[in-house]
Amino acid sequence: MTRAALLVLADGRFPAGGHAHSGGAEAAVKAGRITGASGTAGLEEFCRGRLHTVGLVSAGLAAAAALGADPVELDGAADARTPSAALRVAARKLGRQLMRAARATWPSGELDALARDFPKGAHQPVVLGLAARAAGLGAEDAAYCSVYECVSGPASATVRLLSLDPFDATGVLARLAPEMDLVVRRAVEAGRRVLDEGVDALPAGSAPLLEISAEVHAGWPVRLFAS
Repeated sequence: MTRAALLVLADGRFPAGGHAHSGGAEAAVKAGRITGASGTAGLEEFCRGRLHTVGLVSAGLAAAAALGADPVELDGAADARTPSAALRVAARKLGRQLMRAARATWPSGELDALARDFPKGAHQPVVLGLAARAAGLGAEDAAYCSVYECVSGPASATVRLLSLDPFDATGVLARLAPEMDLVVRRAVEAGRRVLDEGVDALPAGSAPLLEISAEVHAGWPVRLFAS
């Protein structure tokens, strides 16, 4: 394993398409649920909510994939944990883009097989786990990439949407770091259980308001972000 590979995979400049998605922040800003960096309508609380719900689910999927769990079964589990059709579409688009980047960067028979099984894209966390595996990284690395992406996406988007001070947005990510560590530990534990117990061992935390907002956002005639 090379730690530098983790930096490449987690780098926001890695061409995986995440820059086009706000993680629900665009809808939250319009609804007044994010008005600044902190407080009851702050980016920090929004990211904290994402981290402990969809972030934990995504990190568990990524960890399990990195450990060698069946990616087809994991993709089905991801579908079952994503009620919103708009979010399922977004997850598969992101998965397809990440697949292109990962196969070009770390050629892998497992990535090739998943691409054949899901020509329109597998769920992004599943692809992320296999990409980490192809890069010689472990379950913890995959989970860290996933949880960081879960909060850094909305943080970056909010800088654009609200002209939020980038220093304040970065401060939010730094304050959430201990909680990211906690979520990664829980995700990796769940990923290991999948190998013995199957995909039902994966977390299934939900964020209904994110799901509802995603459906509303998908119907906007004009939007800055795809999701």
